Amino acid sequence: MSFFKKLKNRLIKSSSKLEQGLDEIIEDGGKQELIAMASAVKPPEPEAISEAEPVAEIKDGLENVASPVVDVTEVEEITSPEPEVKKPGLIGRLMGRKEAGEQANKTVIKRVLDDAMLERIEELLITADMGVDTALRVTANMAEGRFGKKMSTDEIKQLLAAEISRIMEPVAKPLPLYAKKPQVVLVVGVNGSGKTTTIGKLASQFKAAGKNVVIAAGDTFRAAAVEQLQVWGTRANVPVLTAPEGSDPASLAFDAMTKAEADGADLLLIDTAGRLHNRADLMEELAKIVRVIRKKDPSAPHNTLLVLDATTGQNALNQVREFQKLADVSGLVMTKLDGTAKGGVLVSLADKFGLPIHAIGVGEQIDDLDAFDPQEFAHALTGLEV
Repeated sequence: MSFFKKLKNRLIKSSSKLEQGLDEIIEDGGKQELIAMASAVKPPEPEAISEAEPVAEIKDGLENVASPVVDVTEVEEITSPEPEVKKPGLIGRLMGRKEAGEQANKTVIKRVLDDAMLERIEELLITADMGVDTALRVTANMAEGRFGKKMSTDEIKQLLAAEISRIMEPVAKPLPLYAKKPQVVLVVGVNGSGKTTTIGKLASQFKAAGKNVVIAAGDTFRAAAVEQLQVWGTRANVPVLTAPEGSDPASLAFDAMTKAEADGADLLLIDTAGRLHNRADLMEELAKIVRVIRKKDPSAPHNTLLVLDATTGQNALNQVREFQKLADVSGLVMTKLDGTAKGGVLVSLADKFGLPIHAIGVGEQIDDLDAFDPQEFAHALTGLEV
């Protein structure tokens, strides 16, 4: 299964929420417009038409009016001669997609892109963790040159996906590799963000690409983290440097740089203990690791990756701010996108900080971490096909 398929399938909650929300926004406004037009031409009996009636029934009633009042750009009847009925797949059923026969004859509702519609789209994006400022910017760009025009749900989804891709295109960058050996990559983040697993996956992938990789198990306070890295090291045939539990992680980092240099390693991946961004003592410890590394090599660390847990939502923005102050974060890795219905936080991060997003993770397997592709992400988030 391609990474995009995994991403789309595992972002199912988020994409279905956006789809349902956009459907409701368009349908509610479209019905109101049709009802208003019908009332202006031939006032119906009180019980004849209500907001709860299907739009198809409203349209049928309007067809008897002498002068046409329903423009084809507002409601279009899509038909297909003798369609081949196919059962939707598992993902299609989960996302509530209809069978081909059901889709063959459907009413496409369009609604004028006005202030009321934009406000509801903003609210929808905010609930997807995109943040207020980013949601406002996205909808403003969507409206540019299109305000007052009638648009369908599919058109809005395409427009939204294009705007998300535009914001994220500049930050979609792979982890840079330099001629400098060893290239020191410091990996930081809060407790439980997925640092250790990310390091294991990166080490395995770089090793498979022919790079000489060394791992330093710098989380000396958590035995499970060391054991987890040793498992990955064995699996990828990558050496893992450790120190006794409770040892100074800065000293381990220094020794690991010496060892990696002696072995001619291309990459040294240094794990660090998870620390809350609002704990000054723990953040100072991280600053010490950086200072000690720079005593060995003033240009190191050459990359500082901040691993973020997608389920933390907008709190991820606070984490970026605080870690940037002490560790000079150079790039981001977003994990656990399979565990959240609010993937919009990645858009907010790109919009506010402009830091490179090197990779995203959607599971525990080695191939569940891949380079970030903005178009694939935007399409997965909005429920579109690539």
